[in-house]
Amino acid sequence: MTRLVLRRLALLVPTLVGLSILLFLWVRALPGGPATALLGERATPEAVERINELYGFDRPLPEQYVTWLGQLLQGNFGVSTRTNRPVLEEFLARFPATIELSLVALLVAVGVGIPLGYLAARHQGRTVDHAAVVVSLLGVTIPVFFLAFLLKWLFAVQLGWFPSSGRQDPAMIATHPTGFYVLDGLMTREWDAAWDAFLHLLLPAVALGSIPLAIIARITRASVIDVQHADYVRTARAKGLAPGHLRRRVILHNAMLPVSTTIGLQVGLLLSGAVLTETVFAFPGIGKFLSDAIFALDYAVLQGFILLIAVVYALVNLAVDVSYGLIDPRMRAR
Repeated sequence: MTRLVLRRLALLVPTLVGLSILLFLWVRALPGGPATALLGERATPEAVERINELYGFDRPLPEQYVTWLGQLLQGNFGVSTRTNRPVLEEFLARFPATIELSLVALLVAVGVGIPLGYLAARHQGRTVDHAAVVVSLLGVTIPVFFLAFLLKWLFAVQLGWFPSSGRQDPAMIATHPTGFYVLDGLMTREWDAAWDAFLHLLLPAVALGSIPLAIIARITRASVIDVQHADYVRTARAKGLAPGHLRRRVILHNAMLPVSTTIGLQVGLLLSGAVLTETVFAFPGIGKFLSDAIFALDYAVLQGFILLIAVVYALVNLAVDVSYGLIDPRMRAR
C-alpha cells in the first residue's frame, strides 16, 4: 500500500504542473488581460502599460510563469480585485461550505444510487429494473440548474418546506468553529442551528447529486449483473453458500471496484456542478464565488480557485486509488 501511494503521489506532480501551464496560458489569452481586470473602468492605454510594467505582464511568458509558480509554492495565489483579499483566504473561507454541500450530495448519490442499481440488477428485466433505468436516464438528462430551479420553486417557494437560499437563517445565532455548519451545531450542541443548516443543504444537495446518483446506479447495475453471472459466483452458489453471505461478501464486494472508480470521478463533477447549484440557491461556497469572479473578470480568483480545486480533485483520485488496494489486493502491485 505504501508503494501504491508513493507511485500515485509521484504522478500528481507532472499532472498539476501541466494543469498550471494550461491555466496560466488560458488566463493570459482571455479578453482584456490581467491589467484590464485590475484597473476596471480606469483601464486607459497608459494605465494598462504601467500595470504591465509594475506586475511584469510585459515580460516573456516563460519568465512570467516561473515567477507565478514560485509565488504559488510560497502560498501566494494573488489578490482578488473585487474584495482586495488574498485568493487563498477567500478559498479557505468558502471551502467548508462547498465540501459540506458536496459531501451531502455524495451521500445522497451513493446512498440511493448503489441500492437502486443493486435492486435493478437482482430483478433484471422486471418492473423494478425498468423503473430504475428510467430514473437513471432522467437523472442524467435533466440539467443541474433546471432541476435546482424546479426544486427551489416547488419545495421552497410553493410548499415552503425548505429554505430557498443561503447556508443558515440570518436570524440564527450560532457558533462556527470549523466552518462546517452542521458539524459545528453538533459539536456545540446547538441542535437548532445544526438542523437549520441541514435543511439549507437538502435541496441544493439533491440537485447537485442527481447526475452522480444516476451514473452510480447504472454502473452498479451493470457491475452486479456482470459479477453475479461469473463462474466463481455460480460455484459458490452450487456449494450451498448462504444467499445473504453470497450477496454481501461475494457479489457486492467484487462489484464495488468499478463503482468506487465512478464515485471518485463524480467528485470532480460535484465540484464543477457546485458553480451552478450554489448560484441558484445563493449558497456562499467556492462555486458561487467563482461564478461571480467570471463575470467580474477577477483573473487572480479564476487562476487560484481552479488550481486549488484541481489539487482537491487530484487528492480525491489518490484516495480512490488507495481504495482499489483495500477492495482488491491485486491492485496494490500495479
